[in-house]
Amino acid sequence: MDGGFIQGVSGVILAGGKSSRYGKNKALVSINGLPLIKRVLRVMRPLFSSIVIITNMPDEYAFLDLPMFEDRIKGLGPLGGILTGLQVIPENAGFFVACDMPFLNSDLIRYLASVRQDFDVVVPTFSGKFEALHALYTKNCLPEIELLIRDGIYQTIRLFQSVDVRYVAEHEIRRFDPQFKSFSNINKPGELQEMKRKFSNAITK
Repeated sequence: MDGGFIQGVSGVILAGGKSSRYGKNKALVSINGLPLIKRVLRVMRPLFSSIVIITNMPDEYAFLDLPMFEDRIKGLGPLGGILTGLQVIPENAGFFVACDMPFLNSDLIRYLASVRQDFDVVVPTFSGKFEALHALYTKNCLPEIELLIRDGIYQTIRLFQSVDVRYVAEHEIRRFDPQFKSFSNINKPGELQEMKRKFSNAITK
């Protein structure tokens, strides 16, 4: 797809999790010497003129020299990160991604942005699941997110019931990412080894 920055969209990396299942900050775990969050950034930097990190541990990411924001309301999980991201980004829309997804696909991300039109959310669907942390959200979502939080509902997928969503189907994803590598993430140390084995041909320095 065409190069250059994606217009009207900021990049948002969610790095606020405690990584409790992994045992340490998984965003800083390395594959071939490159931390996962740097692998994420390597794909995102050419795509977005504005990139922010949402984290409650800003000291750990200072070396990236990017704007960082702590959750405005802590303890809400990813929904709280999306709320904060939408409040702080300069653009009307943000592409939100988790910090532990090392195989992002720039062409797929460009495609998600290209089909956003007047939708509030653009989210891939894969194996019957919503990839809510590899998705585009607009500021139109903010009132509905605030309502969910007020009602004590913190599941991101509940947002999709009250906004206009463009669901990106598996056949669309396959055009850019036939193995669905984009959505691979790491929660436990054993998963890192499995990922290295499964996608060894995609791992570069």
